[in-house]
Amino acid sequence: MSAAEPDAGLPAGPPPAVSLAEAVRFWLQLGFVSFGGPAGQIALMHQELVERRRWISEQRFLHALNYCMVLPGPEAQQLATYIGWLMHRSWGGIIAGALFVLPSLLILILLSWIYLRFGSLPLVAGIFYGIKPAVTALVLQAAHRIGSRALKNRWMWGIAAASFVAIFAFQAPFPAIVAAAALIGHFGARVAPEVFAIGGGHGAAKAGYGPALIDDHSPTPAHARFSRAQLARVLGIGLALWVTAMGLASQAEVLTAMAWFFTKAALLTFGGAYAVLPYVYQGAVEQQQWLSGAQMIDGLALGETTPGPLIMVVAFVGFVGGWTRQVLGPDALLLGGALAASVVTFFTFLPSFVFILAGGPLVEASHGKLAWTAPLSAITAAVVGVILNLALFFAWHVLWPQGFGGRFDGVSAVIAVAAAVALLRWKVGVLPLLAGCATAGLVARLVMGPATGG
Repeated sequence: MSAAEPDAGLPAGPPPAVSLAEAVRFWLQLGFVSFGGPAGQIALMHQELVERRRWISEQRFLHALNYCMVLPGPEAQQLATYIGWLMHRSWGGIIAGALFVLPSLLILILLSWIYLRFGSLPLVAGIFYGIKPAVTALVLQAAHRIGSRALKNRWMWGIAAASFVAIFAFQAPFPAIVAAAALIGHFGARVAPEVFAIGGGHGAAKAGYGPALIDDHSPTPAHARFSRAQLARVLGIGLALWVTAMGLASQAEVLTAMAWFFTKAALLTFGGAYAVLPYVYQGAVEQQQWLSGAQMIDGLALGETTPGPLIMVVAFVGFVGGWTRQVLGPDALLLGGALAASVVTFFTFLPSFVFILAGGPLVEASHGKLAWTAPLSAITAAVVGVILNLALFFAWHVLWPQGFGGRFDGVSAVIAVAAAVALLRWKVGVLPLLAGCATAGLVARLVMGPATGG
């Protein structure tokens, strides 16, 4: 059955109007159950909003998704913000986007505190020992997943290979790789448009689910039409919020550094969280030394086990940095960590809200034009090489915990290979995979002793 051939069993009319209070209840619930990374979160929103509730039609949902794919930032959170904005104006978008993040922030603050307070206990150490190889496999899967979609010709393969060499051999900064790829896409589209006309389509509309509240041919709401005054207003409010928050963060040097750094990181998250993690590692671990490389891997493991965008791992980075730097003094480590995690989260997600509320009408109108999609296609190809480098970095720290001069950790290697096979061959979900690997790590520690893994 196609959308053009309605089924007799489908509803005859759209559902009743949705109040803001009803929408708030839905977005709050979604924030607590949005596991599975962006693919799982987008699938869940599609099931709830398109198929079951019929708040938005299939075509409008995909149109919004394609818009969010063009922007830097977590596309699932931006999609929630977009739909909330389309349904209930600016406050609807702000509430939807914030509730997509807030539960994850609170859970990560709790888990980060447990990690720093009790991480040396044998039980916790054994669990993390098993989860670290799983994280390596998850990063490898991300490179495979994005690569299978983006590397459609030898030119895209060449961009991916060049980005890998640039970051692996020459330690090129991630922003430079993104800028170079965008320039290649921009000028390459003029010379060979067929090479870059890959697009980010998510499939044609499937079977109809009945008339939606915001249907295919529903007129664009007045608040979603382009207005210079509205654009200036949103940009002004966004800038004022950034300046005010930066002024408050300036009370502590480490918070100021985090605010600046994660503002820049928020503008570079093309290709999802895995793509920006190398940049976060370069800044947070190597330059600022807010946490160690091993702690970064542990933080990613915690991020995989919580709902919300995977980029929320930055909250862990902020918490550990605030804790170790004693932002509020040695007697308030928990509060200092929570404050730093909140600051990092605010500056990471503020640009996403501005992109949706200010740029929605502009970017939506430009969707499908090669001048816009070609740089994104090239950036996505470059991201594959960057993620592959990240997978090698994690594998190095997991399999040689004391460096190449130390002992090779065979147990971690077995867990990592098993996790990779489970993900790539058997399509095991993230949570069952992490549970299985955590159990394996705990058993290995109990059987072989704390010396396991060095």
